[in-house]
Amino acid sequence: MAVPDIPPGFDFTDPDLYASRVPTEEFAELRRTQPVWWNAQRRGSAGFDDEGYWAVTKHADIIDVSKRSEVYSSWENTALIRFDESIERDAIDMQRVILLNMDPPQQTKVRGIVSRGFTPRSIGNLEGGLRERARRIVATALAEGTGNFVTDVASELPLQAIAELIGVPQEDRKKIFEWSNQMIGYDDPEFSDAGTMAAMELLTYAMEMAENRKVEPRDDIITKLVNAEIDGEQLSSDEFGYFVLMLAVAGNETTRNAISHGMQAFFDHPDQWELFKSQRPETTADEIIRWGTPITVFQRTALADTELGGQRIKQGDRVGLFYRSGNFDEDVFDQPGKFDISRNPNPHLGLGGFGAHYCLGASLAKLEIGLIFNAIADAMPDIRQAGDPERLRSGWLNGIKRLPVTYR
Repeated sequence: MAVPDIPPGFDFTDPDLYASRVPTEEFAELRRTQPVWWNAQRRGSAGFDDEGYWAVTKHADIIDVSKRSEVYSSWENTALIRFDESIERDAIDMQRVILLNMDPPQQTKVRGIVSRGFTPRSIGNLEGGLRERARRIVATALAEGTGNFVTDVASELPLQAIAELIGVPQEDRKKIFEWSNQMIGYDDPEFSDAGTMAAMELLTYAMEMAENRKVEPRDDIITKLVNAEIDGEQLSSDEFGYFVLMLAVAGNETTRNAISHGMQAFFDHPDQWELFKSQRPETTADEIIRWGTPITVFQRTALADTELGGQRIKQGDRVGLFYRSGNFDEDVFDQPGKFDISRNPNPHLGLGGFGAHYCLGASLAKLEIGLIFNAIADAMPDIRQAGDPERLRSGWLNGIKRLPVTYR
């Protein structure tokens, strides 16, 4: 097996790296030479009592791990590959109550309950209202003339959709936005101090909503979820709170970043913007998600000794599933370095690599991306970039904080 040309001390989850760029060349080097590669870390530097993780960079290996929940656990060390170095182990273990960090059969049960909010009918019921909201968001930005695309446009529709879906009053949506920013931004100096407090405030808010619906049921998803039973079990107010916590990040941060990366991609590939404006291909949302890959990496932990990509994985080893690398795998995608909104088929891993943890809100995310870019193309076809994007400092989330634009 060839030795990859990766500099000593390089870490594929280094937040400082992602504050300036995605390690595209380094991912390509691993795919070529050693697709499953031990990435050494200083013990404890990522919040775990170990000395590194396996970086998994090929599409097929990522799918293999994603589908083998009996061998590769999300519960053991959670799905998040990097925490702040100062985190206590108890604080990591507390996150096991979030669906993202569960394993079957518990994960299957909870997912069975919460998936009721994401049926095709539930999403279909939202479409008309979200289309109108997308038009209003774009019209408001257009009236301003210039601004930060991330906060003016990209963040608004996902926020409003989640608020609509779970019954959060629209006037509270900015609170959800701020809390979720603070929760995921612990690597970024702009947000780092407020994360724990934000999580507690959001949890309290969601638990109060759940308690309220038990006393005063309404025709909304919260009422359905807190009263749903599977195998005689109901979602407790605590479990509902943690579900909202996950939704605030998964349903807000990821779709917002996909939209931001999509706009940047259209700026960088004006031929594709012209194609979109004239033809509106249905394949657009999937290519935006592939190209932007909002979640760079999630992890699993081996429950037993096993083998992957020719490497011996020991029980207890952490395994990083680098979706960003898999989405540019030359063995799967024709010209992966080309942004092509007509790409079909497009078996990208931007929604979680299939398996038990495939994104619950995949159809909602794609709907939102389609609606917002249709609204932009209709009302502000001449939108242009007015400055460099500012990236989020995060070891696992591919985020953009600011994208200066001229709307007209």
